[in-house]
Amino acid sequence: MLIGYARVSTDHQVTDVQRRELQRVGCKVIYEETRSGATMRRPELRAMLERLQPGDVVLVYKLDRIARSLKDLLTIIEHIEDSGAEFKSLTEIIDTTQPSGRMILQILGAFAEFEKELTRERTKAGLKAAKERGVRLGRERVLSDDEAAKIVALWSNGSFNKLQLSRKFNISRRTISRAIDRANREAQPELFAHVLAGD
Repeated sequence: MLIGYARVSTDHQVTDVQRRELQRVGCKVIYEETRSGATMRRPELRAMLERLQPGDVVLVYKLDRIARSLKDLLTIIEHIEDSGAEFKSLTEIIDTTQPSGRMILQILGAFAEFEKELTRERTKAGLKAAKERGVRLGRERVLSDDEAAKIVALWSNGSFNKLQLSRKFNISRRTISRAIDRANREAQPELFAHVLAGD
């Protein structure tokens, strides 16, 4: 079965052109979406992917109607092919029903992997340079080391439970749990004893 997918970014746009072209090539079922391509919340796309059967062919008027990036496109096509279906764009050269289209898709996949590797290397280099400059990486902690030690000590000796600690220090229970988990990993019971004795 030929299945069409059409999308417009706002309520003020219409899918008439896309629908007409998809119907012209024989699409009997057309899923129409009114969503921005930047969001992953595309219920019509999800519904279409879930209902695909082996032998179906998904058609779009243009690639940017179904995907927001090359990575997104490759992921969607992977879902389509996992269902035993094929994919075709009416205005671009992506057509997985043809050997040439599958070759183009493989080239795009290689470029996407190359781009991902470059991004990974740039990120590693940036993190290394920041660390060498003394920049503290990661999310900024809500608690200082002393505050965290005091909280863990009070919890460890049974003086307070997590809810009571969150109220006492005016922080979330999740923050309390993270402090306790971090202390357990670091395994520094002598620090807790020092805090209790000194403070």
